[in-house]
Amino acid sequence: MHCYVAQCLYRISISRVNVEAVQSQTMSYLRHGKQFKSVCWHVSHTRMFSVTKSSRTIMPAWVIDKYGSNDVLRFTRNAGFPVINYPNEVIVKVLSAGLNPLDVSMRDGYGAAALSMKRDPLNIKQSGSEFPLVLGRDASGVIMECGLDVKHFRERDEVWAAIPPWKQGSLAEFVVLSANEVSHKPKSLSHVEAAAVPYVATTAWSALVNTGGLNKDNCAKKRVLILGGSGGVGTFAIQMLKAWGAHVTVTCSQNAERFVRDLGADHVVDYTAGPVEEPLSSLEKFDLILDNVGGDTERWALNLLKPWCGAKFVTLITPFLQNIDSLGIADGMMQSAATGATKMLKHLVKGVHYRWGFFAPSGPALDEIREMVDAGQIRAVVEETFSFSQVPQAFEKMEKGHARGKTVVQISKGGEDL
Repeated sequence: MHCYVAQCLYRISISRVNVEAVQSQTMSYLRHGKQFKSVCWHVSHTRMFSVTKSSRTIMPAWVIDKYGSNDVLRFTRNAGFPVINYPNEVIVKVLSAGLNPLDVSMRDGYGAAALSMKRDPLNIKQSGSEFPLVLGRDASGVIMECGLDVKHFRERDEVWAAIPPWKQGSLAEFVVLSANEVSHKPKSLSHVEAAAVPYVATTAWSALVNTGGLNKDNCAKKRVLILGGSGGVGTFAIQMLKAWGAHVTVTCSQNAERFVRDLGADHVVDYTAGPVEEPLSSLEKFDLILDNVGGDTERWALNLLKPWCGAKFVTLITPFLQNIDSLGIADGMMQSAATGATKMLKHLVKGVHYRWGFFAPSGPALDEIREMVDAGQIRAVVEETFSFSQVPQAFEKMEKGHARGKTVVQISKGGEDL
């Protein structure tokens, strides 16, 4: 977070220097009677970060103008067309967009304070400047435009990406992203299938690899427990861990048991049959637990880990954004830091590691995931597909919960009109 603020300070300072320099030179030109077109040429070239320049200024998109229930979703054909502001950015024509529970939460206002800070770390803009806000965290589509420093992609490349929550989302015809957030799409997947993967994949990757320390070289025969294994993150984690040779135990409802077993789960515990602590306690202890459930799981789940063996409990259900929403940025971050540190120390003396896991956008991670997908080790799990006109219905479906895979919105059927 501090690194991000520092980067923003630098970018803003550079931007201000450029603007002041242009203004100064403009006045000088005018004072000396030089041609105004020379000034226009200089201004345009100080902000030229792309090889090509789109003539479009608007596009169709689903937006929200305030936080609330499903009725705040609004379709417009006049959403602002994305602009390349940095030379490492690309504009992607979105063909399919994936929805996640986070999109429903963001529509309701969850994380608004923290995400506003991420968008505007210096607090320069007015409150509500994030609106109109485009939701959608998964994108699969075609590169339309590349920044000057982009070398790994070219126009018309088929790509997929997980979009950070502080950026405008994929429920629009186009989206602008940093090139390091984008990866070439698996050749074996359609755009609808590809849109079901990136956000849950990079979230699981961040939790299991970055935080949990697992990888394809050390995962063989490791015992992993996934609490809540039938959702998007869980279904991806099962497949990746099995591809790496781990033994995977999953908790889910009885009607999802066959589903998770088909994905490769070795052992399944039905949480609808009663408390899962007892059946899980009778099993051999685990090297890592991935918690997608939250609640009171921390009370008993850490006792299932192998003590003094480097075993880790990684939870994706953290109070970080909620604390900032309710307490403000400074107090919320301090409260979160105190809570996290207390829990880490409490469990460290028992010989196990307690960690919070977070989504982290990563094109390189998606590159590795693409290889596993094209090798047949991981498949996309799409539960239902909606047309672009059915976005409100897609959100209604998401709110019902108990998903068996991802909800995908098909934005366009092809990129031939690029």
